Amino acid sequence: MADETIGIVGAGIVGLATAREIALCRPGTRVVVMEKEPEVAVHQTGHNSGVVHAGIYYAPGSLKADLCVRGVSILREYCQDRGLPYEEIGKLVVAVRPDELGRMESLYERARNNHVPELRKISREEIKELEPHVGGIAALHSPRTAITDYPAIAREFAKDIEASEGEVRLGFPVTSIATVPGGIEVASGEERVRVDRLVLCAGLHSDAVAKLAQDKKAPKIIPFRGEYMLLKPERTHLVRGLIYPVPDPRYPFLGVHFTPRVDGSVEVGPNAVLALAREGYKLGRFSLKDLAGLAAYPGTWRMAAQHWRTGIKEYRGSLSAKAFMKDAKLYVPGVGVADVVRGGAGVRAQALDPDGTLVDDFRIHRVGRITAVRNAPSPAATASMAIAEHIVEAVFGATSAT
Repeated sequence: MADETIGIVGAGIVGLATAREIALCRPGTRVVVMEKEPEVAVHQTGHNSGVVHAGIYYAPGSLKADLCVRGVSILREYCQDRGLPYEEIGKLVVAVRPDELGRMESLYERARNNHVPELRKISREEIKELEPHVGGIAALHSPRTAITDYPAIAREFAKDIEASEGEVRLGFPVTSIATVPGGIEVASGEERVRVDRLVLCAGLHSDAVAKLAQDKKAPKIIPFRGEYMLLKPERTHLVRGLIYPVPDPRYPFLGVHFTPRVDGSVEVGPNAVLALAREGYKLGRFSLKDLAGLAAYPGTWRMAAQHWRTGIKEYRGSLSAKAFMKDAKLYVPGVGVADVVRGGAGVRAQALDPDGTLVDDFRIHRVGRITAVRNAPSPAATASMAIAEHIVEAVFGATSAT
């Protein structure tokens, strides 16, 4: 008999990393992961661009910064140990206009405070040495930024859980969560799982599942679809590493960028358009229930009032390849509409406060024996193993085994 049973709702990379961490650092504890889909890593993890972020963007002292920097080191070691892809192809954050240089300098100072390894400022000439086809007047070069395969890592985490006598229960959509004497009962229809503690890592459905656990309503998840173009195979040679713009500090999105993948393809994107369903991966997909929830939430309208101009621009890029590629051409001038085809899309679970503020940092709530991950945006995949350590420490006061 297990000393304790811990339930995890959600088999994305954060949920699986958390379950794995519990199984490793608390011998005698049984872990049960509950996932509504027929396989792991279907949603945000399965649509991830594969970038292992080095910690350039995040406010020093924030959970994002601390957990990203810690997460990179243990993820790299894990991938090397398991023979999983991990390629340090490097990243350029490129300024194309003089008015971006001040923001780039602030970014450099932020990255230095986060101890991003080997980061340096480079000139136009040095950009050309690294990336002959990239334009720009200056850049930050992060040579240790890497790419990987997050779905493969998630599947490996699931194997670790099962090897530790835990369970990954698929096809288990959670319909109710009830506190019962001595524990918690999680139900999927007529099926019941009894646990001593519960961790919610439900991603796109994190607010809805947290509501079942009697957590507070805010923040609400607003789904943003990120759409990609793909460089045609004969044009992938134009990009060697990751090419990013200097981000706009008003938004938690990094802007359209060029992302080589471990399979040899190169993505261009993503944009950020409001999705009409939590799982709205395609333009025509909508959910009346999800739309009603968005309309009823005051933060939605306050966000729209602040950012409607940007929203129109993003939708224009969604509908027109020419508009989509307009910004991309600033960074790789030789790339145009004829060089790309439509690629895939992901949906980001973006938490929104009632005042219309897009929540930028990780946010984790406690409700008795239940821990709810309410916001885990990028770099959550990079930081997944460090997030797991953080959750285990918060819940149990345990020493990590990673």
